[in-house]
Amino acid sequence: MKKRAKVELLAPAGNYQALLGAFNAGADAVYLGGEKFGARAYADNFSKDEICKALHYAHLLGKRIYLTVNTLVKEAEFSLLYEYLAPFYEAGLDGVIIQDLGVWEYLRETFPGMPLHASTQMTITGVMGAIFLQENGAQRIVPARELSLSEVKRIKGQTDLELECFIHGAMCYCYSGQCLFSSVLGGRSGNRGRCAQPCRLPYQVLEKNQKKVSDERYPLSLKDMCTIEYIPKLIEAGIDSFKIEGRMKKPEYAAGVTAIYRKYIDEYYTNGAEAYHVLKTDMDKLKNLYIRSEIQTGYYERTNGKEMITLHKPSYIGSDEALLKEIDNSYLKEEKKFPVRILGIFRIGEPAILKVEGDSIVQTSYGEIVQQATGRPLEKEALIKQLSKTGNSNVRVVAAEIEMDEAVFMPIGQLNELRRTAVLAFEMKKMEASGMTVRRNLPVLKEKDISGMIQDDSLHEKTGQNAEIHVSVQTLEQLQAVLQWKVERIYLDSDFYSEKKTQIDRLISAYENSSFYLALPYIVRERDKQYLLSLVENIHEKITGFLVRNLESVHFVQKLPKHYDMVTDAGVYQFNKETVSFWKKYSKEGYLPYELNAKEYRLLTEKVTDRELSMIVYGTIPMMLTANCLKKTNDSCIRNGQSHEKNNWTFLQDRYKTVFPVHCNCKHCYNIIYNSVPLSLHQQKKNLKKLGLFAVRLDFVQESGEMVQKILQYYLQDDTIFPVTEYTAGHYKRGVE
Repeated sequence: MKKRAKVELLAPAGNYQALLGAFNAGADAVYLGGEKFGARAYADNFSKDEICKALHYAHLLGKRIYLTVNTLVKEAEFSLLYEYLAPFYEAGLDGVIIQDLGVWEYLRETFPGMPLHASTQMTITGVMGAIFLQENGAQRIVPARELSLSEVKRIKGQTDLELECFIHGAMCYCYSGQCLFSSVLGGRSGNRGRCAQPCRLPYQVLEKNQKKVSDERYPLSLKDMCTIEYIPKLIEAGIDSFKIEGRMKKPEYAAGVTAIYRKYIDEYYTNGAEAYHVLKTDMDKLKNLYIRSEIQTGYYERTNGKEMITLHKPSYIGSDEALLKEIDNSYLKEEKKFPVRILGIFRIGEPAILKVEGDSIVQTSYGEIVQQATGRPLEKEALIKQLSKTGNSNVRVVAAEIEMDEAVFMPIGQLNELRRTAVLAFEMKKMEASGMTVRRNLPVLKEKDISGMIQDDSLHEKTGQNAEIHVSVQTLEQLQAVLQWKVERIYLDSDFYSEKKTQIDRLISAYENSSFYLALPYIVRERDKQYLLSLVENIHEKITGFLVRNLESVHFVQKLPKHYDMVTDAGVYQFNKETVSFWKKYSKEGYLPYELNAKEYRLLTEKVTDRELSMIVYGTIPMMLTANCLKKTNDSCIRNGQSHEKNNWTFLQDRYKTVFPVHCNCKHCYNIIYNSVPLSLHQQKKNLKKLGLFAVRLDFVQESGEMVQKILQYYLQDDTIFPVTEYTAGHYKRGVE
């Protein structure tokens, strides 16, 4: 049996000092962001030259660097990707962390051999999603932080993927990649690296009758994760890389946390799990390094619960200044210089030779022909001094020897070039000895790649086709109301369908005007696999397709023995035509995301001619999908207590008395936090027609049957007044940064 490599300790680096501190403290790798496309737009981040320099240094140490390209990329930005990534690819970048599947496919084709890592923003929650990415070239995935240890083990056991899992640091309340809270409320998108963290603000929890359940607290603010006591279990689960969160934090944090985890990882490998013990002094150090009030161990051994929430103290505890100074003195130092010995050989009429030796590596380099001195010859001491000036390299000469004829001469410029060539060649050989990728040659760009780099911002008005009207429903009352009208397609919430199957089947059997699809759950975990199988086994023959909202469902539907149409929902993000093209392989239709503005929609749709694009024009936006449950946090868990149609609702009220409905989905154990008012683009009916959409969709969540009737009447009969008075146009006019 092949022996598994030691787990990688992966540290955050918000700037170059943090990178040095992390490496000095024992990190095997760091992840960092550059000047573009990173999910921490407000971090210091690295310049192009700093990243190339960092790669060179890391590879000398036998360590790796992963670059975050983990934002959703707009069509107008896509042409910048090649020029941005090319120098890092050439410099041997060890991996790219990606959220956008268009970026994924582009890098896979354009930069062959570049390891692709799926960001936690892709919301991989099980084996099916992991296999889907493996089939699309993934080397590593960062699964959702909400997974249990048994779910992590299952992914590891059923795929060939490397798993990178968070072990320490701040945690989002929402499944990463599924949060629109900051975006909808203030235009700062978490999918674009600009989250304003509304989850860290105070809220009251209310019941449906507006009765107060709690005083103003912080029910969405998770305590920081600390798993130092669980290291043996995490290693034995098969995790390949332990990831520390914190690119926005100070270098002292990166170095201090890394040093403690390094100590205990090494202790486990030396002494085993039985002897493993974390000292109280080390735990206290972790608690004093920018931890948010209290710590918890994440989701590895719990599903959710109020013990994970700060509730009363959302802010950071002040760090111990003495501890920070200790860390500074221990780890925040200059780059390491590797000791080498040099031997210079200078024979008249022969090429100059310089040998550089260190760490059992010998590099011999040749220079220009050594000349007979006609004036003052070179002296041995002067040669040693000149050849020992290693400048900005990462070596230092500890011993030097010169063999030379008498009366030799060589210009200083040639000596310097010989030294630079020899030292660089030695460093490259040292990297290769450590198994590092030293340099890659950029491939010759194909015509497709070149055309993709030329950005055409011109907008061409489409000859407006009449978009189909599609509707999604969650209750019998809504369905009965919709069936009074002629719409082309009706999406039935799958939980609603599974609970009311007999009544729904009877209703749709007698209805000839629409096609029927099932809208699958927003989040699918391993526990939901049987639910999906049972759903398909008993499905009515009139249901011919599925609306999918995650990669788990995509893989599930794709592998079904019977063909069903598949439509990707707005949360399966398509910000650019490359992503649209990617999804064309799996589904004929897809919904545009919520976060683009009118111009961005037009720029995208006018370039797409080979896939049907649709848009949600009415419906309350699901702003957060969460594993934690507000009812459970407030000691009122009702798991299996009510049916879907009775609706397990609670409400959040913010500081401005705005109320957000929250659906507690007990069947799949997640919450959906909705916006306070519905999205409605009814005032843009004429402009939307110019997009050439295949369909517009009306999503009904809490609407009564009467309200459903009125809204449909507006869309199907132009002479009526829109019945909803409080609504938002979302990002249609403003967009996100």
